[in-house]
Amino acid sequence: MTAASDRQPTVRLPKQASPTHDDVGVPPAQPPTLPPAQPPTPPPSRRRRRVLIAGLTVVALVAAAGGTARWALAGDVPRGVTVLGVDLGGLARSEAAAALRAHLAADPRTTAAVQVRVEDRGATLNPADIGLVVDVDATVDAAAAGRPSLFSDRAVAPVIAVDTDLLDAALRKAVGKVGTAMRAPAVTFTGLTPKAVHPRPGRGLDPQRTAEAVKAGWLSGEPVTVPLVELQPSTTAEQVDQLVETVARPAVAAPVTVTSERGTLTIPPAAIAKSLVLTGDRAGLIEPRIDPKKLRAAVAPALAKIEVPAEDASFTFAGGRPKIVAGAEGRGIDLAALAPRLLTAATSADARTVEATLTTAPPATSVADLERLGVKEKVSTFTTRFTGGLSSSRSQNIVTAAKQVRGALVLPGRTFSLNGHTGERGYAQGYKDAPVIVGGHLQPGVGGGVSQFTTTLFNASYYAGLQDVEHKPHSYYFDRYPAVIESTIFWPDLDFKFKNDTPYGVLIDTAWTSKSITVSMWSTKVWDKVTTEWSARRNITSPPTITKPDGPDCIATSGLIGFTQDAWRLFHKDGKVAKREKFTWKYDPEPRFICAEAAAD
Repeated sequence: MTAASDRQPTVRLPKQASPTHDDVGVPPAQPPTLPPAQPPTPPPSRRRRRVLIAGLTVVALVAAAGGTARWALAGDVPRGVTVLGVDLGGLARSEAAAALRAHLAADPRTTAAVQVRVEDRGATLNPADIGLVVDVDATVDAAAAGRPSLFSDRAVAPVIAVDTDLLDAALRKAVGKVGTAMRAPAVTFTGLTPKAVHPRPGRGLDPQRTAEAVKAGWLSGEPVTVPLVELQPSTTAEQVDQLVETVARPAVAAPVTVTSERGTLTIPPAAIAKSLVLTGDRAGLIEPRIDPKKLRAAVAPALAKIEVPAEDASFTFAGGRPKIVAGAEGRGIDLAALAPRLLTAATSADARTVEATLTTAPPATSVADLERLGVKEKVSTFTTRFTGGLSSSRSQNIVTAAKQVRGALVLPGRTFSLNGHTGERGYAQGYKDAPVIVGGHLQPGVGGGVSQFTTTLFNASYYAGLQDVEHKPHSYYFDRYPAVIESTIFWPDLDFKFKNDTPYGVLIDTAWTSKSITVSMWSTKVWDKVTTEWSARRNITSPPTITKPDGPDCIATSGLIGFTQDAWRLFHKDGKVAKREKFTWKYDPEPRFICAEAAAD
């Protein structure tokens, strides 16, 4: 084997000349620099082994780096991310959401009442009442954003949501009036003269700022302070003045004509002034508009000549049974759609004319609506007898009331009021003078006798099993009525009311003869039957005798005993009494009134 030194290249150096006199002091020439010696070349087998080891090392490093990357990038949420102390790193979105929800369910702060302070006032708000929650999905989205970190943690704040309107309403209700009210800008009318109301800034709650404060401080465990902010009206004083000149004055300068296929409607300036709204909203912004409801009220008589009102389906009686009569569509002007164009016409310099389109309006109550009420059978009926013939004023008053009530429909859950249904029962309504009890004395009065109809109606509702709401028996007992379960009435102080506490409609029918009045109830039976049991009379008292001056106001009577008695209403179902209801009343003795002329002096 050749030695390593034998493989080095041979360098031949030039022969140095002997120094001469001229060369004295001149340094001798430096020998040339030799190239560095190369390490010996290893044998082929060793060289292959080194290459293999180096390659394996590189592969191992790459594999390790790849594994670390896969670990760091595993899941949707990067490693090292926490929310409210919960480690969500490496989890899929669904896993992270489930873990966060479980933590929130166990965190008492999420359900505890929120303490809020506004100036010197405090309020306690329930998170559920104001929609205050941690938005889990949005929080997980925030946690999933960003790059993973192998060496540090990243805390992500929870995303808080709140219903701004509910929060604002709840806080205002809890703390009452705070700050200084803003004076809203407006333009008002005195007759046809517009007047500017200039705005004035205030200081109070701003819903958005309130929401931001509550969301930021909710989970801190400390009371949340909500600031008051300056409330600047969106409409300035200058803009209010401009609205007076560009909108208010032109709008009432002359009538506006509305044309339609059924005729022409003239809207006078006074109607425009009543329906033109120029008032700032909560933010103090004025958006001029015509209020359709106010406009309809202002021009109702003229509209009635153009529009055809819809007719609801209704009940009638044929052959002694209820029958449904179909309704009819109506036609009218859609004032809500007309209002914007009407405002444009009223404030423009062009012709003050606008065209309206008539629209059809279906009945509010259809045949199907009435069919669903289950008015199919007579569930009760009750009759009382007149004390005189049908020609008497008292009997005529009873029939007049019966005519007004016939066909009345009481929907499920509604309460029927006799005073409310008939209104005042006076001469203008066809009622006449007949005996009434006033202050314990019988005397003529308009509408006398209607108490008999009231008693008949009360008993019909009583035996139909309907809920008694208000009734009052007479002060004296009259044997034409059942004791205890009878009722008087007097406008407007005494009323009779019952509630339809069934799931079906109740239709009232009335009928009369020359001797009696009958009231029947039509519906679907809830009870098999309703009956009454009476106790014996007790505490019986005799009537006193009273002499009154003879005259038109004196009505002679024979007197009636007084007593106390109970009556039980029994509700029968499936062959047994399912419910009992007790009524008790104490009747005063009716005096024996004698009408006599005053003795001469």
